[in-house]
Amino acid sequence: MRVAMAGFLHETNTFAPEPADMAAFKAGGGYVPMVGGLAMIGAFQDVNLGMTGALKVAGDSGWDVVPVLWAGAIPSAPVTQDAFDTILGEILDGLRAAGPLDGVFLDLHGAMVATHHDDGEGEIARQVRALVGPDVPIAAALDLHGNISEEFVNTVDVLAGFRTYPHIDMADTGAAAARLLDHVMQTGRRPAKAFRRMSYLVPIPFQTTDMQPAKGLYENLTEVEAQGALSASLFMGFPAADIADCGPTAVAYAETQAAADAAADAVADAYAAAESEFDNDTFTPDAAVAYAVRAAKGAGQGPVVIADTQDNPGAGGVSATTGMLRALIDADAQDAAIGLIVDPHSAAQAHELGEGARAVFRIGGHPGLPEDSPVEVEAVVEMLSEGKVKATGPYYGGTMLDLGPSACLRIGGVRVSVTTRIAQMADREMFRFVGIAPETQKIVVVKSSTHFRADFTPSAREIIVARAPGPMPFDPADLPFTRLRDGLRLSPNGPVFGAARAAAARPDTGGSTGGVQI
Repeated sequence: MRVAMAGFLHETNTFAPEPADMAAFKAGGGYVPMVGGLAMIGAFQDVNLGMTGALKVAGDSGWDVVPVLWAGAIPSAPVTQDAFDTILGEILDGLRAAGPLDGVFLDLHGAMVATHHDDGEGEIARQVRALVGPDVPIAAALDLHGNISEEFVNTVDVLAGFRTYPHIDMADTGAAAARLLDHVMQTGRRPAKAFRRMSYLVPIPFQTTDMQPAKGLYENLTEVEAQGALSASLFMGFPAADIADCGPTAVAYAETQAAADAAADAVADAYAAAESEFDNDTFTPDAAVAYAVRAAKGAGQGPVVIADTQDNPGAGGVSATTGMLRALIDADAQDAAIGLIVDPHSAAQAHELGEGARAVFRIGGHPGLPEDSPVEVEAVVEMLSEGKVKATGPYYGGTMLDLGPSACLRIGGVRVSVTTRIAQMADREMFRFVGIAPETQKIVVVKSSTHFRADFTPSAREIIVARAPGPMPFDPADLPFTRLRDGLRLSPNGPVFGAARAAAARPDTGGSTGGVQI
């Protein structure tokens, strides 16, 4: 079977300040940097990404693989028209050059918005379908945070979504989607499909499959498949997207339409029944540090890990806000660490001064947030690094990160991992590379919502979630939505979106923007 393979991934926060341009996709920002042709084969060895699993299935199945192009960028504001059209154009050119094909595999995200297309994946699938024609099957691997459109589901033949958050099964999902594609190519039959929309959004940190009810919802997919579905997927949705397709969906495939409908209904019904279970505690910055200090004195080992969820770069944050850093300093916290603080100026200053130097630094700060500003403080340069990090934990899975010139700055008992380039703090190596051993700290603050759990949980005494000022509100109901579908609840048992709420959020009507920079 001759199969073309391509990837184009972006999770779009339509409220974030910085768009994803070509430079963002070339850098990768935690993904493999943009790569095309035969170089894709080597680039996806031993990393946790959908293309890795798909290539493994391709090899095992004896496919004649045509590697086209793969590009992914860190979550941010919408993809620029230039980047979207250029990358998609290169994928389409590669498909044209491939000649006759038996199938197409697409490694996508599911929540991409471009400046000129609300449904990025839908447009990708539409143009690929128009090129290869109706008879060539198309399969897609997707993130469980996908805001999936019915048009997209109708355009591709099969898809599979992640089942873990932290996403430790990205490669496994690519393999699952590739096996579905192989099934279609071998049998010559498209399975029946069913698509369902659900009624409420869930805050990102509480979507984790490490806890109930999400854990049970995703475990239920295996049971649904055992009852007769060829495949079932639950997409929790990425809530920071002001588009009509924002929100949770279920997709199922089966040999008959009745079986597909039954499977999709079972997934949707389980999600509906779990609404009141999506509840958990969060802390203000000062309260989070005070709690961690007390907890660290109790029985047990390892640090209290605090998720600085509202500045998670995996959801459009900048990884530079200072609310948690201030709280640590104000509490005179000891044996504490925070990272990543992305601050090219402070990193360059540290490299100019050298290890052991003591000086006043202006660390971090987000100019788009009135309540956030740099922390001006005396610090010691404890260690310098050029920022080349092999992230070996379950989430990154061996991905090489280039964080640029970096440093460990010590402020009393607080150590700060300062970098030049951005990536989500989801791996303990992102502390270790500047000499911070996270396992030996009493308090560790991570610029992440959930992905950090994959590598930090085994050594953590406890994990809590803090709501320091940041560009990604914890509660979707705090976002100034104007374009969602009517009737969608903005949080579990929360307010309902409708015309009045949309009007109140529009700046030209004097409505509030909830403090979010658009």
